[in-house]
Amino acid sequence: MKKDITFPVVKGVYIAIAHGEQHSEEAALWQVILINENNFALETVTISSRGYGLLEDKEVETSVLRHFFPTVEPQSYQVVELIDPAVFNINNEFWVSYFVGSQLYDKKFIFLPESIIKKNMTYIPILDKEGILHS
Repeated sequence: MKKDITFPVVKGVYIAIAHGEQHSEEAALWQVILINENNFALETVTISSRGYGLLEDKEVETSVLRHFFPTVEPQSYQVVELIDPAVFNINNEFWVSYFVGSQLYDKKFIFLPESIIKKNMTYIPILDKEGILHS
């Protein structure tokens, strides 16, 4: 039963949204990136992503995307998906689950509407670039 499963606090695992490859001077791709700043690997990593909210007074919801990574090494990162700036005006949710040994960890990261903006960008050392970091 779900009540019998303990979910310890997630530490050292983050989701970032940052520019990826630049195709032209004005159009860079945006990426969603999972960061593991721990000194241990994350195993059997699953990430579900979706967008939802109001756009022009209408309820909108994106498709749910699911990603699987067997391992995310310590002190590393994994590009999860590309993200279209058209969805920056709605909630963007990333639900991350992984194992460390036999212990399951689980955390939901939600980027609120209008939070993915230039003024919220910060330097992210592990990526060696600026982005929006959610902890």
